Amino acid sequence: MQHFFKQTYDSRFFLASSLTFTAIILLSSPDSEAMPSFSRQTGEACNVCHTQSFGPNLTPFGRDFKLGGYTMGGGKGIAAKLPALSGMVMGSFTNTAKDQNPADLNSAYNAGYNKNNNFSFDQASLFYAGRVYGKVGALSQLTYDGSSDRLKMDNTDIRFADRLDLDDTPLPFDLDFTYGISLNNNPTVQDLWNTTPAWGFPYNKSAVQPGVGASALIDGQLGAQVGGATAYTMINNLLYLEAGAYGSFGSNTQNAFGFAWADRFSLSGPAPYWRVALQQDWKGHYFALGHYGMSADVVPTRDSTNGANRYTDVAVDATYQYMANPKHIFEVKTTYIYEDQYLTAYRNSGIVNSDANTYLTTFKINTAYTFDQTYGVTFAYNRTTGSTDTALYPGYTNNNDVTGLNRPNSQFYTAELVYVPFGKDSSYLYLMNLRTSLQYIGYSQANGSNAGAQTNNTFMVNGWLAF
Repeated sequence: MQHFFKQTYDSRFFLASSLTFTAIILLSSPDSEAMPSFSRQTGEACNVCHTQSFGPNLTPFGRDFKLGGYTMGGGKGIAAKLPALSGMVMGSFTNTAKDQNPADLNSAYNAGYNKNNNFSFDQASLFYAGRVYGKVGALSQLTYDGSSDRLKMDNTDIRFADRLDLDDTPLPFDLDFTYGISLNNNPTVQDLWNTTPAWGFPYNKSAVQPGVGASALIDGQLGAQVGGATAYTMINNLLYLEAGAYGSFGSNTQNAFGFAWADRFSLSGPAPYWRVALQQDWKGHYFALGHYGMSADVVPTRDSTNGANRYTDVAVDATYQYMANPKHIFEVKTTYIYEDQYLTAYRNSGIVNSDANTYLTTFKINTAYTFDQTYGVTFAYNRTTGSTDTALYPGYTNNNDVTGLNRPNSQFYTAELVYVPFGKDSSYLYLMNLRTSLQYIGYSQANGSNAGAQTNNTFMVNGWLAF
């Protein structure tokens, strides 16, 4: 679903000007560094945890920090004593190959946005990010969403973590466990790998860009509307296991968290979540192979009159990182999600055909090269396929191509250039970091249509300031 901006042109222009002015100041200071709360706490520069010196893509060290519950110390001086608070601001400029329909932009267009070439204030966030007490840490985000003009509770992951070494075992090797509990509000937000949806590429986008209309439940549909607890362990830094379940927040809680729109939903009973992964690092060649999934009974619009829809998502994912030489980092990340859908509630309300058993598949892969953890280029490919259903996808036609009629199929690629001037060990400023990027999205198929899909092609300039 699209979300659109409600700010005036003057407010957007002011924000864009402010971001530009800030960028000029930062770029004129060659010895600046991003040091938000995690960096202040650990005493490590951003490039130690992040391949491009800026989140969210993690290095092996960054994954260990998250696995340990955000509690690792090491920082010194005044910076380490500051509260574990950070903030960020994101803005963008968006151009599409064809002017967008004012009706599609809804109130955003009426509020002063152009049919094309829009500056936008995407979001501003306040974080608590770091140790809470002892072995408990948190990453919790409160966001002002520029697309909906709404303050909302965003990604939150509160952890307890500890470690256990067993030197004397009947096995021919010792056992080392890192174990913990995560309380979070978005399945996969607690995950260590950037293959899963919550932290997957692309890491930022504009809400006025065209988008595809279908995605799996685990692929961002549950974010902040649910809460869950999972228990996890990493054995010998090799085998990762996690399991838990999610339930819905109540209606009043969803309202308080900024989710008050009519098409929100609830879960009918606990929704189990699971994760398993194998990882190995051979002299700077890091590999990971995993599986994750969940099953949930979803009540559309929180109205159980017509029953619930059942979604079962199963996924596989893989990561490769070349980290032996930090001057030249190569990465490949991929995931495939198969979603089995039994849409009882939609069938009973006439939203799908009489056969309510449908499916949806999602395939994502991206490869990236980063030079000196400063300059980066990423190329990604996404593909979505699904069942034919004239009621569920009434407008998803494919201009006489029968195989594409009334299906959610989409294919597109994303190319991105990134420049992160700060966040390295040689920098001195411990206050902020900046990520700038140029991004192009090219469609070969969009929402079941091949002909005309290219009109959705999008060019964006993004600015992302963390402090």
